[in-house]
Amino acid sequence: MTRVLIVGGGVAGAATALALRQVGIAATVYEAHESGGDDAGAFLTVMANGMAALDTIGAAQAVIDASYPAAAVELFDASGNHLQHRAIEGPARTLSRATLYRVMQDLAIDRGIPVLHGKRLVAADATDGGVIARFADGDVAEGELLIGADGIHSRVRQLIDAAAPTPRYTGQHVVYGYAAGNPAGGAPDAYHMVFGSRAFFGFTAPGDGRTWWFARIPGDSVPGGTTVEQWRELALAAVRDDATPAAAIVEATGTDVVGGESYDIPTTPNWHNERMVLVGDAAHAASPAAAQGASMALEDAVALATAMREQADLTAALTAYEKKRRAQTEQTVAASARMGRNSG
Repeated sequence: MTRVLIVGGGVAGAATALALRQVGIAATVYEAHESGGDDAGAFLTVMANGMAALDTIGAAQAVIDASYPAAAVELFDASGNHLQHRAIEGPARTLSRATLYRVMQDLAIDRGIPVLHGKRLVAADATDGGVIARFADGDVAEGELLIGADGIHSRVRQLIDAAAPTPRYTGQHVVYGYAAGNPAGGAPDAYHMVFGSRAFFGFTAPGDGRTWWFARIPGDSVPGGTTVEQWRELALAAVRDDATPAAAIVEATGTDVVGGESYDIPTTPNWHNERMVLVGDAAHAASPAAAQGASMALEDAVALATAMREQADLTAALTAYEKKRRAQTEQTVAASARMGRNSG
């Protein structure tokens, strides 16, 4: 195989390009956004399985250098009572989504992988020898395989199957913020999680002079256009009555807030056709409760590259990749949905 087109330059897309390069397959990444991607203000944890995948593609150290350790979770109730200490199977690392985008894209570029921005896919057509991708700016690209790493609202998923499922609202808003200082005195390598009366609240103070926090708040879907201040007030109202540090943390937060609604995709019937395939959220988006979205995408990248190295026939490779990843990812999506319902 001489050329692969990857649509989406986030975690899944950059990791897939790096994994393919390791097995001798050239890829070009086409990113719709001019810089990072959706939800770049949020943060995440790359769990042990994701770190193992990063190690496989030679990216673990770069992520370690740009992140903070996550070693434990301390659980509390709405009255501030300590419920449980849980060690996080490591190594696990916390970093902002924007930082992970930057690290992965920089690695791809450093290794000679073209990463083109402002390229929003609008259509793709299979040909006798491959696939032609068409972008909103009028550009056209040809390759032997098109990989959809374009997230939960994937255009490639629709091109593979016009009847593909649309994302499902999980019934929760998710607000992320960064407060000045460490008003709760949190340990630098621990997450403090609160089963609040109206929200599930988590925070960590990793050592950069701020407290990173999130709130998962049950509620009906709201119209677009919600402002930063409205997201902040929604989070504050949800934690204000609890006897925990949550309200103080939100009150210490200025405009460094990003909010949205949580969606997932329990199952995608068709992960691929003869010339297109899905990776990451495009195939199996999970709610954030299990903290596995990025790690699953990284595992997808390794699994797809491995299958393409081991199988000379493209269809056989795509089938082997799906067989390896489908059951595990669908189980994780389902588990994350249960966790969200139980903690929301």
